Amino acid sequence: MSEEKYNEEDEILEEIIEGEEVSESGVEVVEGEFVEVEASEEAPEPTIDELLAAAKEEAAQHLDNYLRAQAELANARKRFEKQRAMTYVNANADMVSKLLPVLDDYERALDTVPEAVSEDAWYQGIQLVYRKLLGVLEAMGVAEIEALNQPFDPHVHEALGQESSDEVESGNVSRVMQKGYQIGDRVVRPSLVYVAE
Repeated sequence: MSEEKYNEEDEILEEIIEGEEVSESGVEVVEGEFVEVEASEEAPEPTIDELLAAAKEEAAQHLDNYLRAQAELANARKRFEKQRAMTYVNANADMVSKLLPVLDDYERALDTVPEAVSEDAWYQGIQLVYRKLLGVLEAMGVAEIEALNQPFDPHVHEALGQESSDEVESGNVSRVMQKGYQIGDRVVRPSLVYVAE
């Protein structure tokens, strides 16, 4: 490079270092050399109408985000309540399914008591315990599934077989071998039945 070019670059550097303005232009380094460039014009400031339109658009976006967040929160609450209710029903159903064999045993014992014993006080105590157990189950929302003489429903009945019957219409339950129970719409134990042909 020539000495003249070095002097020119030195002058530009000195002006930059001293903080002086270089004729409304800037200095860039292009391929290792200092080059003067014209200063770019600044973007014009937005008008008040443009600022208002931008603010309205931003407000609409914030409102939309807020409404979406509210809807998501409402949906989450509904899901939580539904899960909580299902957890409660499932816990009750599990406990009830463990109590049903005890209820069955009580019913079988009460059905086979000799008449001579049925007047004793201890037998009346057993009946009282049985009624209390029924009361507890009823308070938990447990209901017996109606089966005898009802149309066979595979959702709540479990067929052990078919049998001919003059007293019961064809397709209806003719005999119940084991009572079924449900909590609300949930079947805890289906009824074991025979269906009339």
